[in-house]
Amino acid sequence: MADDVYELYQRGSELLERGDFAAAAVPLARARDLEPDKGSIREALGRALFHAQRYREAAAEFDALARAAPTNDYAHFCLGRALQQLGRHHEACRPLAIAACLAPERAEYRAYRDRSRRAAARG
Repeated sequence: MADDVYELYQRGSELLERGDFAAAAVPLARARDLEPDKGSIREALGRALFHAQRYREAAAEFDALARAAPTNDYAHFCLGRALQQLGRHHEACRPLAIAACLAPERAEYRAYRDRSRRAAARG
């Protein structure tokens, strides 16, 4: 089974790197189903789903990743971005703020955090 998971992950990662996001999500989702606790698989799947504009599913992957690895700034950032894309700015504020605190050197984290705060304040 480990070989199958690795092959699925490799195939999905190659498709992801080529920009074939919808196709990449297929083997990555199968790999995730076989190894739901593998953060690298969930991150790659989340990225594929996000770029395929499947934001609700991407948010679920990044939420699971952030819960499993609470100090993973990238997981929190991507969760916040997916929520922003869904228009859920109020909910996006928390993971974006966490990401900005975990990696204060990342200016883009602060920029997206501030953007969500402004959008949430507008209602």
